[in-house]
Amino acid sequence: MGAIARLKQWARGLKRDAMTLWFARRHPHTPWAVKLLVLIVVGYALSPIDLIPDAIPVLGLLDDALLLPLLIWLALRLLPAHVREEARAQADAWQAAGGLRPRSRLGAAVIVGLWVLALAGLGWLGWRAWSGEGA
Repeated sequence: MGAIARLKQWARGLKRDAMTLWFARRHPHTPWAVKLLVLIVVGYALSPIDLIPDAIPVLGLLDDALLLPLLIWLALRLLPAHVREEARAQADAWQAAGGLRPRSRLGAAVIVGLWVLALAGLGWLGWRAWSGEGA
């Protein structure tokens, strides 16, 4: 199997795992702490907006290539085995049916909110430095 084929297989598996979490988030046997992690991971994975835009060299791709897969792996490991199996079966059926990828508007709103807070914080620090209050 070539490197490109392995990469495509890994990407399909990652997509299935994200959808597994999508289905597990509402399972009644998902513990609340794991459900919170799953909501964060799913919100970020399915958000149409990246926390770190891909246009930023190196960092923009690291969140997609390292952070997201690591969070998905962690959330899957924390799910009870029977919940993971049921959600994975739902994700496999969804993928076989050619289901469209859901979008997380809440995830996008949270990311936009984080960017607004970061920019406001930088503006405040810049204002303090410029006005001489930071000295």
